[in-house]
Amino acid sequence: MYLKTNALVLREVAYQDADKLLTLLTQDYGCLTARARGVRSRSSRLKSACQLLSYGEFTLLERGNFITVTEAELLESFQGLRTDLDKLSLGSYLAQLGESLTRADANDPSLLRLLLLALDALSRLDRPQTLVKAAAELRLLCMAGYAPALEGCAVCGAEYPDRFHVSQGVLHCAGCKPHLDPGLSMPLTPGALDAMRFICSAPLERLFRFELPADSAECLAAAVETFLLTQLERGFSALDFYKSLRLTPMG
Repeated sequence: MYLKTNALVLREVAYQDADKLLTLLTQDYGCLTARARGVRSRSSRLKSACQLLSYGEFTLLERGNFITVTEAELLESFQGLRTDLDKLSLGSYLAQLGESLTRADANDPSLLRLLLLALDALSRLDRPQTLVKAAAELRLLCMAGYAPALEGCAVCGAEYPDRFHVSQGVLHCAGCKPHLDPGLSMPLTPGALDAMRFICSAPLERLFRFELPADSAECLAAAVETFLLTQLERGFSALDFYKSLRLTPMG
């Protein structure tokens, strides 16, 4: 049976002499693993669409438990990522995160849309990486059922508490912490809290169109990343690599 769908390449693995195994987040069939035969050869007409973080129109042949790419037309390469190692590594992390939050038997076009918008925002020059990363992380968590409770302090109900309990996913005031279960809490500026509320509820098309001063942006980034790693109880190799690049001094 032939399947035709648009898809984003979330992962690529070299296979045999010139093939690749691709993890595709598709518009119509969820996350699929497909073999692209001969795609690593210089003459392959599939090459451009079958790269990590490429978005294209794919024709797939499904036979039993095996799926093969028969045709692939590149729709978007996000070229701005491919000339900047920081951006490319961050895009790879978001792809790894998206794959980890996608169930094999589920199809959610909004997840694909979110990743495409995040990669587009990274590819352009006008979006700070810190804000794109935090917005994509938190919205992906919301889509996967890990939405935090951000209405107010979980104890006293104050509208702008100054702490975020990352294991419980709730807000609290500094003085209310003894009334919650033990666990790490992160500081939140009012600006960072407003940004979290916006990220959780904004239309996807507006998700990456907000600004924050540096102190609130750093606060947001730290709280969201810690919340994500705490909730998912795992690390990400691409995130470790991205963070190592950010810490490496330029000489």
